Amino acid sequence: MDVGSWQMIAGLVVGISVLVGLILYSRIHAFPALIIAAIVTGLVGGMPFSKVIASVTKGFGGTLGSIGIIIGFGIMMGAIFEKSGAAKRMAKVFLKLFGKGREELALATTGFIVSIPIFCDSGFVILSPLAKAISRATGKSLITLGVALAAGLVITHHLIPPTPGPVASAEYFNVPLGDMILFGLLLAIPLTIASIIYARYIGNKVFRLPAQDSDDGFVDQPYAIGAGGQWMDADDSKLPSAWKSFAPILIPVVLILLGTFTTALVPKAERVGLMFDLIDGLGSPVVAVGIGLVFAAFFLTDGMSRKDVVNTMDDSVKQAGIILLVTGGGGALGMVLRDSGAGTHVANLIATMHLPAVILPLAIATIVRLMQGSGTVAMVTSASIVAPMAATLGLNPTLGALACCTGAFIFSYFNDSYYWVVTRMLGVSDVREQIRIWSVTTTICWAVGCTILIVAGFFI
Repeated sequence: MDVGSWQMIAGLVVGISVLVGLILYSRIHAFPALIIAAIVTGLVGGMPFSKVIASVTKGFGGTLGSIGIIIGFGIMMGAIFEKSGAAKRMAKVFLKLFGKGREELALATTGFIVSIPIFCDSGFVILSPLAKAISRATGKSLITLGVALAAGLVITHHLIPPTPGPVASAEYFNVPLGDMILFGLLLAIPLTIASIIYARYIGNKVFRLPAQDSDDGFVDQPYAIGAGGQWMDADDSKLPSAWKSFAPILIPVVLILLGTFTTALVPKAERVGLMFDLIDGLGSPVVAVGIGLVFAAFFLTDGMSRKDVVNTMDDSVKQAGIILLVTGGGGALGMVLRDSGAGTHVANLIATMHLPAVILPLAIATIVRLMQGSGTVAMVTSASIVAPMAATLGLNPTLGALACCTGAFIFSYFNDSYYWVVTRMLGVSDVREQIRIWSVTTTICWAVGCTILIVAGFFI
C-alpha cells in the first residue's frame, strides 16, 4: 500500500485509540468522545478540516434522521408499559401459559417480550418483585428465576428493534428492520435456551430465597413454601387486559414483517395500487412503531389522567436524549470512515488474512464492551466502523449487524449498570458470586451467539 493508504489506516487507529482513551480514562462522555474521535480520525487520515466537519455533521444528521423517531417512540412506549402495569399483566399470562414447574421459562419469556419496548434495566426493576413472589410460592431458588428473567430481558434488548443498539446496527448496515427483527428473534431463541439451562445450574449452586417477612431480605435455606402464592390470585382488576398489554408490541412487529415479506415476495414492478401503498406505508418502521405508541397511549392508560400520561412520556424523553446523541455520534464516526477511505483500506488489509469476515464486528463490539461497559455504545461503535467495509469484506449486512449486537454480550461486569441492577436486586453482594451469577450468563450468550454467526458466515 502507498503512503496515503497507511495514513488513512493510521487515522483509524489513532481515532479509535482516542475514543477508547477518552471513554476509559477521562471525564468526557461517550457522545463528545465519539465526535472528537471522528475529527481526529479524519485529520490524521489526511482529510481537510472543512471536509471532516462536513462528514461529521452529515453522518450525525443522517443517522438521527432515519432512526431518531423510532428510538423516541420506542422509549415513550416503554415508559407507558412501565406505568400502566402492562408488563405485570404479560408476566401473569406467561406464568399461566407455561404452568407449574416451568417458572424460569415463563420469566425468561416475559423478559424476552417485555424488553422489546422497555430497557432491560427498567424491565428488571419492574419484574423482580414477580420473581421474588414466585420464589416464595414455589421454593425455587431466586437466583434461577432472577437470572432467567434478566437474561430474557438483555437478549432482546441486544438483538431486536426498537431498542437503540439493534436499530442503529441495522441502519448502518442498511438492513431492513423487518429482517433485523426476524433474524434477531431466530438468534435470540438458542441464547435464551442456553441461559435458562445455566440459570437452573447456578440457582442450585447459589441457592437463595427471599425472606418471607421482608421485601429486601434473603435466606439461603429452604423454608415452608407458599408465602408468595397469593401473587397469582391477587386482584389485578386495575391492570390492562392481556390483549391490550400485548397489542402495542405485536402491532408494529406484524406491520413491519408484513411489509418486509411483501417486498421480498412481490416484485417492485407489481407492487402498485392502494393496497401495496398501504402495506408499504404501514410497514414503515416509523409508522408501525408510532401506531404501537398511539395504541399504548390510548388503551393502556385508562386509570391515568391526561397529565400523568404526558408527564410519563416527558420523563422518558430525558432518557432518550443521551441515547440519540450517542447514536448520532456513532453515525458521525462512520461517515468520516467512509469519506476518508480508511474503512476500505482496512478491509483490504483484513481480507489478506483470510479470516471469516464476521469476526471483525464481533471482535470490535467485544473489545469496546469490555472496556467501557455500555452494550449500546459497543454496538454503535462496531457498526459505525465495520459497515463502511462490509461490501469490500464480502460481509452479509444482516450477519454484520447481528454480529455487532452479539459481540456486546461479553462478560458484563463492574462498568455495566445492568450488572449492579441484577446482582443487587437478587441480594448478591459477594463479587465472586456476582460474576458466577451474571457475568458468566452474559458470556454464555456471547459464546453461543458468536458460534452461530461464525458458522453462518461460512454459508452466507
